Amino acid sequence: FFRPLIRKQFDAIATQWDTMRDPDHLAPYEAALQAVDGAPARALDLGTGTGQGAFAIARRFPEAEVIGADLSERMLAEARSKTPPELDNRIRFERGDASALPYADGAFQLVAHANMIPFFDELARVLSPGGHALFAFSGGAETPIYVPHERLRKELSRRGFVEFADFTAGNGTALLARKSDRI
Repeated sequence: FFRPLIRKQFDAIATQWDTMRDPDHLAPYEAALQAVDGAPARALDLGTGTGQGAFAIARRFPEAEVIGADLSERMLAEARSKTPPELDNRIRFERGDASALPYADGAFQLVAHANMIPFFDELARVLSPGGHALFAFSGGAETPIYVPHERLRKELSRRGFVEFADFTAGNGTALLARKSDRI
Protein backbone atom coordinates (compact mmCIF):
# COMPACT_ATOMS: atom_id res chain seq x y z
CA PHE A 1 0.00 0.00 0.00
CA PHE A 2 2.64 2.55 1.00
CA ARG A 3 5.32 1.67 -1.54
CA PRO A 4 3.37 3.02 -4.56
CA LEU A 5 2.62 6.23 -2.62
CA ILE A 6 6.25 6.69 -1.61
CA ARG A 7 7.44 5.94 -5.14
CA LYS A 8 4.94 8.42 -6.62
CA GLN A 9 5.93 11.12 -4.11
CA PHE A 10 9.64 10.78 -4.85
CA ASP A 11 9.09 10.45 -8.61
CA ALA A 12 7.27 13.81 -8.47
CA ILE A 13 10.14 15.67 -6.77
CA ALA A 14 13.12 13.91 -8.37
CA THR A 15 14.20 16.80 -10.60
CA GLN A 16 14.10 19.29 -7.69
CA TRP A 17 15.44 16.96 -4.98
CA ASP A 18 19.02 18.23 -4.90
CA THR A 19 17.88 21.87 -4.59
CA MET A 20 15.56 20.98 -1.67
CA ARG A 21 18.34 19.84 0.63
CA ASP A 22 20.91 21.62 2.75
CA PRO A 23 24.25 21.76 0.90
CA ASP A 24 25.84 20.15 3.99
CA HIS A 25 23.33 17.28 4.16
CA LEU A 26 25.96 14.55 3.65
CA ALA A 27 28.35 15.80 6.37
CA PRO A 28 27.37 13.12 8.94
CA TYR A 29 27.31 10.42 6.23
CA GLU A 30 30.83 11.34 5.11
CA ALA A 31 32.09 11.57 8.71
CA ALA A 32 30.94 8.00 9.33
CA LEU A 33 32.43 6.79 6.01
CA GLN A 34 35.83 8.06 7.17
CA ALA A 35 35.63 5.71 10.16
CA VAL A 36 34.96 2.53 8.16
CA ASP A 37 37.85 0.10 8.76
CA GLY A 38 39.13 -1.36 5.52
CA ALA A 39 37.76 -0.70 2.08
CA PRO A 40 34.63 -2.59 1.10
CA ALA A 41 34.74 -4.52 -2.17
CA ARG A 42 30.99 -3.94 -2.62
CA ALA A 43 28.83 -1.23 -1.09
CA LEU A 44 25.10 -0.50 -1.19
CA ASP A 45 23.56 2.96 -0.77
CA LEU A 46 19.90 2.32 0.14
CA GLY A 47 17.36 4.98 -0.72
CA THR A 48 20.03 6.54 -2.92
CA GLY A 49 17.75 9.19 -4.41
CA THR A 50 19.85 11.23 -6.83
CA GLY A 51 22.95 9.23 -5.95
CA GLN A 52 24.85 11.66 -3.74
CA GLY A 53 25.56 9.03 -1.07
CA ALA A 54 26.67 6.49 -3.67
CA PHE A 55 29.04 9.09 -5.16
CA ALA A 56 30.49 9.77 -1.67
CA ILE A 57 31.12 6.05 -1.14
CA ALA A 58 32.77 5.67 -4.56
CA ARG A 59 35.05 8.65 -3.92
CA ARG A 60 35.99 7.43 -0.43
CA PHE A 61 36.68 3.87 -1.61
CA PRO A 62 38.09 4.04 -5.15
CA GLU A 63 38.29 0.25 -5.55
CA ALA A 64 34.71 -0.46 -4.43
CA GLU A 65 31.83 -1.49 -6.64
CA VAL A 66 28.90 0.68 -5.53
CA ILE A 67 25.19 0.09 -6.05
CA GLY A 68 22.63 2.79 -5.38
CA ALA A 69 19.14 1.35 -4.86
CA ASP A 70 15.87 3.26 -4.70
CA LEU A 71 12.13 2.70 -5.20
CA SER A 72 11.80 5.74 -7.45
CA GLU A 73 12.72 5.23 -11.08
CA ARG A 74 12.82 9.01 -11.62
CA MET A 75 15.28 9.44 -8.74
CA LEU A 76 17.42 6.72 -10.30
CA ALA A 77 17.26 8.47 -13.68
CA GLU A 78 18.49 11.67 -12.00
CA ALA A 79 21.30 9.73 -10.31
CA ARG A 80 22.38 8.17 -13.61
CA SER A 81 22.36 11.56 -15.34
CA LYS A 82 24.47 13.11 -12.53
CA THR A 83 27.07 10.34 -12.35
CA PRO A 84 30.51 11.87 -12.87
CA PRO A 85 32.40 10.21 -15.75
CA GLU A 86 35.23 9.12 -13.45
CA LEU A 87 32.75 7.10 -11.34
CA ASP A 88 30.64 5.72 -14.16
CA ASN A 89 32.42 2.36 -14.36
CA ARG A 90 32.05 1.65 -10.60
CA ILE A 91 28.49 2.76 -9.79
CA ARG A 92 25.21 1.16 -10.80
CA PHE A 93 21.77 2.46 -9.98
CA GLU A 94 19.04 -0.13 -9.60
CA ARG A 95 15.41 -0.17 -8.57
CA GLY A 96 15.13 -1.88 -5.22
CA ASP A 97 12.82 -2.12 -2.26
CA ALA A 98 14.73 -1.92 1.03
CA SER A 99 12.20 -4.27 2.63
CA ALA A 100 12.88 -7.03 0.07
CA LEU A 101 16.27 -6.51 -1.50
CA PRO A 102 17.16 -8.37 -4.71
CA TYR A 103 20.68 -9.20 -3.49
CA ALA A 104 22.30 -12.37 -2.16
CA ASP A 105 22.96 -12.97 1.52
CA GLY A 106 26.23 -11.32 2.58
CA ALA A 107 26.62 -9.53 -0.78
CA PHE A 108 27.97 -6.24 0.66
CA GLN A 109 30.65 -5.13 3.10
CA LEU A 110 29.00 -1.73 3.54
CA VAL A 111 25.31 -0.81 3.52
CA ALA A 112 24.57 2.89 3.95
CA HIS A 113 21.36 4.81 4.56
CA ALA A 114 20.86 8.58 4.45
CA ASN A 115 17.52 9.76 5.87
CA MET A 116 16.09 6.33 5.22
CA ILE A 117 13.75 3.98 7.06
CA PRO A 118 15.85 0.97 8.11
CA PHE A 119 14.64 -2.53 7.35
CA PHE A 120 16.83 -4.31 9.88
CA ASP A 121 16.29 -7.92 8.79
CA GLU A 122 17.11 -7.20 5.15
CA LEU A 123 20.11 -5.09 6.13
CA ALA A 124 21.48 -7.90 8.29
CA ARG A 125 20.83 -10.43 5.52
CA VAL A 126 22.70 -8.62 2.73
CA LEU A 127 25.59 -7.39 4.90
CA SER A 128 28.54 -9.76 5.14
CA PRO A 129 30.02 -10.80 8.50
CA GLY A 130 32.36 -8.03 9.66
CA GLY A 131 30.63 -5.53 7.37
CA HIS A 132 29.51 -2.02 8.30
CA ALA A 133 26.07 -0.43 8.36
CA LEU A 134 25.83 3.35 8.23
CA PHE A 135 22.76 5.38 9.19
CA ALA A 136 22.92 9.15 8.64
CA PHE A 137 20.30 11.77 9.42
CA SER A 138 21.08 15.13 7.80
CA GLY A 139 19.10 17.15 10.34
CA GLY A 140 19.69 14.98 13.39
CA ALA A 141 16.50 14.39 15.39
CA GLU A 142 14.74 17.02 13.24
CA THR A 143 15.11 14.88 10.10
CA PRO A 144 11.65 13.90 8.80
CA ILE A 145 12.73 10.24 8.66
CA TYR A 146 14.71 9.81 11.86
CA VAL A 147 15.44 6.79 14.03
CA PRO A 148 17.05 7.46 17.43
CA HIS A 149 20.51 5.95 17.81
CA GLU A 150 19.33 4.01 20.89
CA ARG A 151 16.72 2.21 18.78
CA LEU A 152 19.23 1.55 16.01
CA ARG A 153 21.65 0.03 18.54
CA LYS A 154 18.94 -2.14 20.11
CA GLU A 155 17.66 -3.48 16.77
CA LEU A 156 21.15 -4.03 15.38
CA SER A 157 22.42 -5.72 18.56
CA ARG A 158 19.58 -8.24 18.26
CA ARG A 159 20.88 -9.04 14.77
CA GLY A 160 24.52 -9.60 15.66
CA PHE A 161 26.05 -6.15 15.41
CA VAL A 162 28.80 -5.63 17.96
CA GLU A 163 30.48 -2.24 17.52
CA PHE A 164 28.85 1.17 17.33
CA ALA A 165 30.15 4.70 16.79
CA ASP A 166 28.22 7.98 16.84
CA PHE A 167 29.05 10.99 14.68
CA THR A 168 27.89 14.59 14.58
CA ALA A 169 28.73 16.76 11.58
CA GLY A 170 27.01 19.75 9.99
CA ASN A 171 23.44 19.75 11.28
CA GLY A 172 23.19 15.98 11.43
CA THR A 173 24.14 12.75 13.12
CA ALA A 174 25.21 9.31 12.01
CA LEU A 175 25.68 5.88 13.51
CA LEU A 176 28.17 3.36 12.19
CA ALA A 177 27.76 -0.27 13.25
CA ARG A 178 29.84 -3.35 12.54
CA LYS A 179 28.32 -6.80 12.13
CA SER A 180 30.04 -9.57 14.04
CA ASP A 181 32.50 -11.76 12.15
CA ARG A 182 31.00 -14.80 13.86
CA ILE A 183 27.56 -14.80 12.27
